Amino acid sequence: MKRTLTTSPLTASLVQRFVPGETRADLVAAARELLASGRAVSVDFLGEYTTDRAQADAAVAEYLALINELSALDTGAVPAGAAPLEVSVKLSALGQWLGPDGPVIATENLRVLCTKAAEAGVWVTVDAEDHTTTASTLAAIRQVRPEFPWLGTVIQAYLYRSVDDCRDLADAGARVRLCKGAYREPETVAHQHRADVDSAYLRCLHVLMRSAARPLVATHDPALIAAATDLAARTGRGPGELEYQMLYGIRTDEQQRLAARGDFVRVYIPYGNQWYGYLMRRLAERPANLGFFLRALTAPTRTRHHSTSP
Repeated sequence: MKRTLTTSPLTASLVQRFVPGETRADLVAAARELLASGRAVSVDFLGEYTTDRAQADAAVAEYLALINELSALDTGAVPAGAAPLEVSVKLSALGQWLGPDGPVIATENLRVLCTKAAEAGVWVTVDAEDHTTTASTLAAIRQVRPEFPWLGTVIQAYLYRSVDDCRDLADAGARVRLCKGAYREPETVAHQHRADVDSAYLRCLHVLMRSAARPLVATHDPALIAAATDLAARTGRGPGELEYQMLYGIRTDEQQRLAARGDFVRVYIPYGNQWYGYLMRRLAERPANLGFFLRALTAPTRTRHHSTSP
């Protein structure tokens, strides 16, 4: 399937819509364009569930090189209020799954990245993964954040525990990226229906907006964006006191609209050769993307020069 995606012109274009490329050079070109448009960036070097120490070390080395290259970019068009440059990291890519010592290894690797990022003027946010890693991930963040108060945390609203996690992080004044959730979770730990997930998101958002936390509103849902805008007005939060975050290649017009009205907008950009799992989650989240992909995959060869816009 991965080979088919990259060899078919139409599906290769679909991949590039969500993932600008496999190399750091591909990523830097995309980041430069976003920064010039007044949008901030958060960069993810794709990879997760590493079970080999050499792979974890390689991920750390790549992030260190990435931070260096990002720090050289011109960020003058991005409004003040937060660091325009950020990297997003998964602790499972940094060694969290390396046996009994994995959490300690991942925590130390996170500290190494934060130290480098602080020197370069770049921020770091720790991505959420499936629910089995949530407790370990939050424990690592609690250890590292006192040294680096700008360290961000991702909370997935569909988990039952997330409102309480938001309260804890709000009390600490943390940067919290609130998203709906991207993994298939059992009903024992997570809401299964869209309406319930949306309600949970709003509960979490209320907690964050009415606290000393910095809410990072990570959603493409128009209703939730409108709710966040209303809450920001009612709680007196200006553009420098919250962010709207969206994925690269999704609702670009809305990203530009929010940025044009003066809001701080950050775009999450992934890159690397481990893009397949990321792309599958993006397709699963939006049926229109999946339908386009299937049509492109099964289209006769003679029609594959047509537009790839879904």
